[in-house]
Amino acid sequence: MISRLPPLGPPIAELETFFVNNEHVARIQLYLHRFNPIRVMRMERMEIRHSAILSWLLDPAESHGLDDKFLKAFLGEALRGQSMLGYPTAMDIARADLRDAIVRREWQNIDIFVHSARNNCGFIIENKFDSKQHDGQLAKYIDKVMAGLGSEAEGLVIRGIFLTLYGEEPQDPRYAPITYEAVIQFLPRLMKQQSHLLMSEVRTFLQHYIEIIEEEVGVSIESNEMQRLARQLYRENKKVLDFIFEHGAGSDFAIATADVFGEVMGNLALAKVDGQKFRVNGMDNQYVSFMPESWFEAFGGAKLTWPGCENWWAGYPLIAWLQLWPGSEGTTGLLGLYGEVGPVSEYEFRRDMIHAIQGASDGLNKSRIKFQRAAADQGKKYSKFFKENFVEIKDIQNAEEIAEGIKKLLKRFEPEMAAIGAVLPKVVGHRRVTK
Repeated sequence: MISRLPPLGPPIAELETFFVNNEHVARIQLYLHRFNPIRVMRMERMEIRHSAILSWLLDPAESHGLDDKFLKAFLGEALRGQSMLGYPTAMDIARADLRDAIVRREWQNIDIFVHSARNNCGFIIENKFDSKQHDGQLAKYIDKVMAGLGSEAEGLVIRGIFLTLYGEEPQDPRYAPITYEAVIQFLPRLMKQQSHLLMSEVRTFLQHYIEIIEEEVGVSIESNEMQRLARQLYRENKKVLDFIFEHGAGSDFAIATADVFGEVMGNLALAKVDGQKFRVNGMDNQYVSFMPESWFEAFGGAKLTWPGCENWWAGYPLIAWLQLWPGSEGTTGLLGLYGEVGPVSEYEFRRDMIHAIQGASDGLNKSRIKFQRAAADQGKKYSKFFKENFVEIKDIQNAEEIAEGIKKLLKRFEPEMAAIGAVLPKVVGHRRVTK
């Protein structure tokens, strides 16, 4: 039986317009309900499951059809620019035949260990999808490998690979860093090259896996498009959605961000936090995106356009955002502050901006600005640059603790954000002149 509603009138009439046969809402609903078996099994945040998938991909003898190509691409990317570590270099890996490699998982408490007797080398892969490294953790693994292999370890060269979601630097200099974002950049290329050898089931599974990682690292084109559409819907239906937000249930993160930034819902509204000024792009139950006022002013406010960034965050080449990452047990989490250069299509401007941002740290007592290798290369679209950018949240359902964490991160990075704001006008001004 359909219950009767009271006579239509504000806000019921607006609610009806918004929810009944609204094509944009239907698109978002379809996106939110798309099928992905990894998500269905709630494995998208489980580090041990990511290690299992990666072990399968790294093993040349497995059923994926990629032979040793994924293994070589993974090791080569991690070792690129790390020739100071000695053999094997990225070039050594490119020339090597690694089809003899043996891949072990959870051996000697190591996430993944790869051993190629033919090439006299072994690789300890430490996978940090959610957790953080502990003091001395990476060094002891090398000792464990040497002891565990016994006579097989004689003359064996051991290298460490440190795989992270956030671009964390390894504490042990013998480990080469690599990010999940780098993995999903070369995996589609390998799939295309080996398409004639990939079974349809494998191809579908890998596409699901790439989708999961793209969303976790924030480079999903579909996710970004849905966020853009959501912002558009909000602008067009602000009255309706404010009513829903007011009377509906919000997450503790959303409550915390509203407490810190005030009741601003985006559109680059001005917010003040402990003396700092920010332009808030948008906030929801998972993140809040913004620009420090100095960045906003450097980019000419709303006067300039930035080709390539039309559907990216606020439409500017640079953004900052805060995001809460729940732990695997669902009670604790990590609160992260990110800075990222986006997909602005003018290569020279993007390159110069990255170099300027990196150089902005020179005058600081402690630099927390560091780009990944090749961030300024042509063809790159997304380049994060904040380090030491997390605080632990003991209770992700405690809005007060989250709010304090937000303020702590904003205060910690105040010097970096100010330094970046000081160098941007020159880069933007040069862009205006050259155009």
